[in-house]
Amino acid sequence: MKARSIIPIQPEPGSKLLPAQRAAVRAAVDRHRETPGALLPVLHAVQDALGHVPKDAVPLIAFELNLSRAEVHGVVSFYHYFRQQPPGRHVVHLCRAEACQSVGAVALEAHAKRSLGVDYHETTPDGAITLEPVYCLGNCALGPALMIDDRLQGRVTPQRFDQLMARARVDAEASA
Repeated sequence: MKARSIIPIQPEPGSKLLPAQRAAVRAAVDRHRETPGALLPVLHAVQDALGHVPKDAVPLIAFELNLSRAEVHGVVSFYHYFRQQPPGRHVVHLCRAEACQSVGAVALEAHAKRSLGVDYHETTPDGAITLEPVYCLGNCALGPALMIDDRLQGRVTPQRFDQLMARARVDAEASA
């Protein structure tokens, strides 16, 4: 009697995603599938919809765009813009461009990391604030600059940073 080989059944790509997440990924793919170089627009759309690119979205995006999982993961992990974990309730982008550096951004960066207790691409333990670097906010005349969510702030000193973060934490608690 011959032994039969058993072929394992592969789960559907993206089956570990929540239904709303899967729908957001499919909508992003459907919207950008025909765009030349569709992967980056799809990843941006997924992050815009979900706040990050869940690791379980990678197989679904790869399948839908006829790419390998390694290709999609490589792009997600290469570009610091793409988050692989959910962000805090507020995302703080600190400008690291030369104009801001010339007026104190390096000291502000050190203060921000120390006062929040996180490094870039990390979220405070209370889930309130994610710290991200950015290489220009276009606010060069008012550096050092940062952006909290979509609100641009200029001439930010360490003291003003602390005030802004205290306000962001209050907002985060209120929305939790």
